[in-house]
Amino acid sequence: MPTDRDEEARGLALMREAGDAIVAGVERLAAAWVVAAVVRVLDAWGGLDAPARARAVAEAEEAGRVGAARVAGELRALLARDPALQRETPLQVVRRLRHDATAVLARAGVPEVERDEYERRSFPDDVYGVVPRSLADLGDEDLGPALLAWGAGKAIVVRARGGPGRSGTA
Repeated sequence: MPTDRDEEARGLALMREAGDAIVAGVERLAAAWVVAAVVRVLDAWGGLDAPARARAVAEAEEAGRVGAARVAGELRALLARDPALQRETPLQVVRRLRHDATAVLARAGVPEVERDEYERRSFPDDVYGVVPRSLADLGDEDLGPALLAWGAGKAIVVRARGGPGRSGTA
């Protein structure tokens, strides 16, 4: 029968493996996600002439590179903490990419989009409706399960340490 230490080690390994996959996915895909989010809104709006649109896309490419590096660093910092000190999820960190796309769109003069009540309440600063709903939205379906694996690993660690949901048996 596995001991609490064995279970904790298993949970930590699962978190580490999933976290590595998430960081690698962000490094590989986040810059392109920012550009795609900007282009999607620009195309839907259609209010920029060709030179202004090209400037906005070029700005999105730079914002994407900067945002990808920043978010990857924030993820590494989060994942380096002890699980008990991780107060947010990797998805919450990745969702900060919306700020990079939003800044480009705002500078381009794009008007805010209509959003439903849930979106306005959940993401009040996401005025263009670009926030990633899941890690898979970055462009790799395997990132969604990686987040689930990270969460399962964290739950295993918390339980092994005697946290919420522990049955009291070893």
